[in-house]
Amino acid sequence: FENPNAPEILMEPPSQPDVEIGVNVGARNINGEQYEVTLMLSAKAKTEDKALFLVELSYCAIVSAPGVDSATLNPLIMIEAPRLMFPFARAIVSDMTRDGGFMPLSIQPIDFVAVYQSNMAEKAASASNGADKSE
Repeated sequence: FENPNAPEILMEPPSQPDVEIGVNVGARNINGEQYEVTLMLSAKAKTEDKALFLVELSYCAIVSAPGVDSATLNPLIMIEAPRLMFPFARAIVSDMTRDGGFMPLSIQPIDFVAVYQSNMAEKAASASNGADKSE
């Protein structure tokens, strides 16, 4: 959590801020059938001329998936695990902004299927760009 204009920004009630929310999901294999899933949330709030706060959170979980077939594994760790992690990460972001002197930031529920599809489309695009460059 960063408040780059403290304490001045806390002394004057800010106008309605513009808030940008960022979401990403990553995963890595730890050993065999265990994966570390990382849910990354970011929020930047600013008024017309001043930054109010910046929040960056990486919330991780260990997911064990013994006997899960490969077709089911990727959606399990990239959709279902973040969906279960999200309420806890959202509460941390809300607490951080409140404890920083601002109204608690309540992030709306996230469609992790759409995040997964976006990440897969980006990977496919970068793979095809790499193939185009090597030809």
